[in-house]
Amino acid sequence: MANAASHVSFLPPILTFCGAAAVAVPLFRFMGLSAVLGYLAAGVVIGPSALGLVGDPETIGTVAELGVVLLLFIVGLELKISHLWSMKRDIFGLGFVQMAITAVCLGSVSVYVGFAPQAAVVTGIAVALSATAIALQMLGERNDLQTPYGQRSFAILLFQDISVVPVLALLPLLASGLTAVEQDSLGDRLINLAETVAAVAAVVLVGRYGLNPFFRVLARSGAREVMTASALLVVLGAALLMEEVGLSMAMGAFLAGLLLAESNFRHQLEADIEPFRGMLLGLFFMSVGMSIDLALVRQQWMLLAVAAPGVILAKTVIITLLSRVFGATWRDGLRSGVLLCPAGEFAFVLVPVALGLGLMSSGEAQLVTALAAVTMLLGPIMATLLERTLEKRQDVENHPGAEGFAGHEGELSSRVLVIGFGRFGQIVNQVLLAQGIEPTVIDRDVERIRDAGRFGLKIYYGDGARLDVLRAAGAEKAEMICVCTDDPATTLKIVEIIHENFRNARSFVRAYDRVHAVELMNMEVDFHQREVFESAITFSRAALEELGTDPETAVAIANDVRKRDIARLILQKAEGSMGGAELMVGAKITPQPLETPAGRARGLSAETRDILGEGVF
Repeated sequence: MANAASHVSFLPPILTFCGAAAVAVPLFRFMGLSAVLGYLAAGVVIGPSALGLVGDPETIGTVAELGVVLLLFIVGLELKISHLWSMKRDIFGLGFVQMAITAVCLGSVSVYVGFAPQAAVVTGIAVALSATAIALQMLGERNDLQTPYGQRSFAILLFQDISVVPVLALLPLLASGLTAVEQDSLGDRLINLAETVAAVAAVVLVGRYGLNPFFRVLARSGAREVMTASALLVVLGAALLMEEVGLSMAMGAFLAGLLLAESNFRHQLEADIEPFRGMLLGLFFMSVGMSIDLALVRQQWMLLAVAAPGVILAKTVIITLLSRVFGATWRDGLRSGVLLCPAGEFAFVLVPVALGLGLMSSGEAQLVTALAAVTMLLGPIMATLLERTLEKRQDVENHPGAEGFAGHEGELSSRVLVIGFGRFGQIVNQVLLAQGIEPTVIDRDVERIRDAGRFGLKIYYGDGARLDVLRAAGAEKAEMICVCTDDPATTLKIVEIIHENFRNARSFVRAYDRVHAVELMNMEVDFHQREVFESAITFSRAALEELGTDPETAVAIANDVRKRDIARLILQKAEGSMGGAELMVGAKITPQPLETPAGRARGLSAETRDILGEGVF
């Protein structure tokens, strides 16, 4: 019989990670620093070089890399292929020039300090790469990914991620010269190329034609956990396929996200993936902290004390100058430079490969790894200090050309979020579109979404009663949130979420009936409308006109009923369900309130106050 303790052996590392994160991250955020720095510091403390609470950082790092994979998937979801193509100048121009110049400069310095030529080449390339996970995490914390400097920074990172594939392919050639070329025949190389192209084509075709129908079927089942599992299946499946043909897992996930950026299920997928992304990305940062060999740092402290700030300064200057050449302001160029100054996570991939191929000695590899880790520790501090300095300055520059960096045009710029696309929500959507306001609309009815697509309307699948879905749909940026759902309980739940989390957004809510309207008034929504009231008023006014009443009189009667109804609602809110019953046309009773009202009722308009003054008070 197995020892019972063996079944819980996985718990201590998990508890260690959770405890370290729960202590370090809030502490660093309280000090005004980035959460990334908190994770890195926590990793240093619990790693084998300090307290030794976790003894195998390599295994943890393998799992933690999934955080980077999920991060790139969500970044892909935030882009459109057309938008990516519009960034080609920054990706292949700025990205290539930055990496080439930085690698040459850092490689030359490596030769000067005594590295072998091959080791210097690897060092230059490895340190020239930037930390994608750190940069994107900090951009997300600042909500700056869609700004000009955020987009240029992302373009550089994207080129670096793409370049990792050919760099890994060139390392064997650098190690053995032409003999490596002779080992692989032309036929073998063509087969490898064909496999790579076929894998990319498969991801593109499945993403373009297969995923929407796939998620549509799953959504009809109504099983939320199946949608979550399927989202992970798509991301990890694409990542694994790309890794099998020699590409990076992160690039596979990014491609999958990019293909789903136009999907109706985009917001729901982002909401489902986000918890896993945040958890695994934090684990990745802690694994980087654990990889820092404090003994080596102490031994080589003088060299690292010069090299780490030197790398940070050199990369900052190079990226700032190149960004300025490519059209950025000095301010934006400096922000990009400081953001991208740390060495990247792919340095921990390139250096071991180079060591295995004999391109670097063990001492050189350990020193470069420690240098990369230290820059990842210092970089976020520099970026945070720069942001604080810039915030204190009053001469905040405008960003020329910012409109060219818009993401989802109809979404990130949306002033209105509409929840529910039934009969009521469809009319609201039409009125907004008629005024040139393109709202973001979410609904859980798959067939309704499909029908909207036939008319060229863009509706996203999502559960409006989930906070993470509302955030993914842009509720934090919306000026107004229109709740057009037809279930009173769901509507009340959504209103509670809006008032607790999105206080800056005005709440316009569809009321089911009179009782529901009073509940909404008690929740202090900005505006509510009973779904049948105005249509009934219009209907009855038309009936009066058909029965011979002149139009002016019919309108006056309808307005009088409307005013009385509003006044009665106010009294019902203050006095209970029987409040204001005497205001009903034809009423013959003088009701007593069920309980003593807390205060005087107040009319919402001058007309309402006139009615309330007719013997009510």
